[in-house]
Amino acid sequence: MTAPLSVQTSDNTLARHIWDLKYRLRNSDGQPLDATPGDTWKRVARAAATVETDQTLWAERFHAIMADGRFLPAGRILAGAGSGRDVTLFNCFVMGRIPDDMAGIFDHLKEAALTMQQGGGIGYDFSTLRPRGAVVAGIGADASGPLSFMDVWDAMCRTIMSAGRRRGAMMATLSADHPDIEAFIQAKREAGRLRMFNLSVLAGDDFLDAVRADRAWPLRFGGRTWRTVRARALWDSIMQATYDYAEPGVIFIDRVNHLNRLGYCESIRATNPCGEQPLPPYGACLLGSINLAQLVDAPFTPRARLDHERLADAVTTAVRLLDDIIDVSRFPLPAQAAEAHAKRRMGLGVTGLASALVLCGQAYDSEAGRALADDWLAQLSRAAYLASADLAAEKGSFPLFDRDAHLARLEEQGVASDVREAVAAKGLRNGLLTSIAPTGTISLLAGNVSSGIEPVFSRSYRRRILESPGQARETVVEDFAWRLWRQTRTAAQPADPPGLVTAEDIAPADHVRMQAVAQRHIDSSISKTINVPRTMSFAAFKDVYLLAHELGCKGCTTYRPNDITGAVLTASPVDQDDADDPHAVPPPGTPPPIPPVATAVCPRCGEAAIQHLESCAVCAQCGFSACA
Repeated sequence: MTAPLSVQTSDNTLARHIWDLKYRLRNSDGQPLDATPGDTWKRVARAAATVETDQTLWAERFHAIMADGRFLPAGRILAGAGSGRDVTLFNCFVMGRIPDDMAGIFDHLKEAALTMQQGGGIGYDFSTLRPRGAVVAGIGADASGPLSFMDVWDAMCRTIMSAGRRRGAMMATLSADHPDIEAFIQAKREAGRLRMFNLSVLAGDDFLDAVRADRAWPLRFGGRTWRTVRARALWDSIMQATYDYAEPGVIFIDRVNHLNRLGYCESIRATNPCGEQPLPPYGACLLGSINLAQLVDAPFTPRARLDHERLADAVTTAVRLLDDIIDVSRFPLPAQAAEAHAKRRMGLGVTGLASALVLCGQAYDSEAGRALADDWLAQLSRAAYLASADLAAEKGSFPLFDRDAHLARLEEQGVASDVREAVAAKGLRNGLLTSIAPTGTISLLAGNVSSGIEPVFSRSYRRRILESPGQARETVVEDFAWRLWRQTRTAAQPADPPGLVTAEDIAPADHVRMQAVAQRHIDSSISKTINVPRTMSFAAFKDVYLLAHELGCKGCTTYRPNDITGAVLTASPVDQDDADDPHAVPPPGTPPPIPPVATAVCPRCGEAAIQHLESCAVCAQCGFSACA
């Protein structure tokens, strides 16, 4: 198989542009210090290897899995490792428990600002704040409620962004039994409010049982029941808001804690902004992804298969690299450093899953496609845990490791006996190992492989690249697998490879089924957007969330084009003949396609990175996609 387009940057204008804009190290005068992408891989590899005894050996091995496209560290690592800058290499944080008093609230606002200043996205549970109208003892006033303080966080985040820092991404959660839950659900109907936040309702098993039984549901705070509502009516209001403007999402919080392999030493009430990392107070997680598309042998043939040996080798080396990054990273707050070192959690995931399925001739929404994904992710999880056990034998287990408690959870969750035996004998270096992030930008860096576990978004589209202030040009962005097919197919073969389906072709239930298959093997969580057609009825829409719960997902996020966040604007697609196809010539006089509309703000990550194409849109930052 050919090298990935991310390595052949001279053949991929967009990949090189992303590298130059986001990850290329420059000095204080803006002069490049990384001459090529290879220099970036070497910088990251050398930085990670500084904590190894044999630095030369491990720098070479770390470099190898990045240079051949098998492993893609997350953006914070690519931009910051070895730079000498005062930045964190961790993408995700959940902040501390907010106390219900003014001094404590603003102490936490300061911590949030310091964390975001260094480039970290943050999550907060606001359920600890008393509801609007509650008496504040001693000052003769009524509380303004958690949403008023979320407005303060929102303003802080916009200020950080206006100072030229990295995008401000935040997650706010509120318990389904908080007295202000109805206001929380409706908050984003107000134009411009809480636009720097993603919102998610914490839905416990008792709430979902009450919804199914249509029971009364008490809203409580401080040991007092403020009022009672019908559980199904509250659920329907959550679903209606999500149907109308894509928020709030739902986190199945009891499942998150029940399946947490560190549940013996932590409790979780919030996630990072995109939801792939449920974290305890001051929890931090660094991310990296195995590029499955780069591991397929004999693509588009009956012999096509994922090379399990190369997968295991890449995973083993990537686990070590990420574990080393924990020790070389800076942290915005001492509490975050302490939490990270006590548990040494990481979020090793995948990108290019849908691309790999196309290379193997299997459709994303088929039983065969899900079976392959199930096998691949099982292999990844097994290799990661065996690698972490070997690291524990060499370097020691994470400080809060409780052998008996951890093994009990692994056995309860059906982890293979050979993995449990390795952990029993050697310990475990990392408290949690796997997570699937959006990977929007690094998937483009890898030649536009599919993002995370999302389906292929589009065969091709035009995208504007801003080269300097006021100077932009267009480039054609082609899906990795589709481009490889068109480069290698014969004239007698069809224009599309067998198994190619795009996001708008896939039923919402099949999105959920793929998420559920992946969750079986992921010990943290998954960032996944369930694309819903505008024409789907509300009754059918709300069943998507109950299906996600029934199939074992830890949460659910959907997007349906709507009139509040803005229905997806359309642009003419790239003419199929305009793409790089040696067997097709455009008719004489064919007009160029209408260019995409200007970028719009992504409803998931908050960055102005939505690119509109055909009847769909994709976020270049977090991988969010939406189709009409």
